[in-house]
Amino acid sequence: MTTTGSTAIGSTAAASTAAPASVPAPVPAATARELGLAHYAARGVLEYVLARHGATFAQQIALRAAINADAPQTPDELVAQVQGSLKADPAGIRAVLDELLAKELLVADGEHLRPTEAGRELFAAVAAETAPISARVWGGIPAEDLAAAGRVLALVTARADAELAALTA
Repeated sequence: MTTTGSTAIGSTAAASTAAPASVPAPVPAATARELGLAHYAARGVLEYVLARHGATFAQQIALRAAINADAPQTPDELVAQVQGSLKADPAGIRAVLDELLAKELLVADGEHLRPTEAGRELFAAVAAETAPISARVWGGIPAEDLAAAGRVLALVTARADAELAALTA
């Protein structure tokens, strides 16, 4: 065995500080912080893709609401839908709708707003770019884990929505 100073190279003393490869890292408990970190990690990916298309996260959420609606929505209806998702100020959401109108991703049709072909194309392009990333992020997670996470997230969302409603009543 070779020595340098007082430490022996090849000894197990230096290696004993590392965790054995067969011991899995501890899994953090599901907390508000862990939920937030997961949200912002995924949102960061989406925002990176959106930025390449000159769009923002809020614009994507508003555009999705318009595209996925069963019928054309009034501005007030879209504001309510987006507010339900983002918990944002209605005036800020109206500004986002104005941005989408200015970019010709939404168009006024009487009292309703509807997505334009350009809006649908942007939405489809972002979906196509993020799909393989989402597959890598979510791939390999057992269905029962996803179901349990879905149940927990639905419960947390309902409770937080109730708390927000009480705070703003």
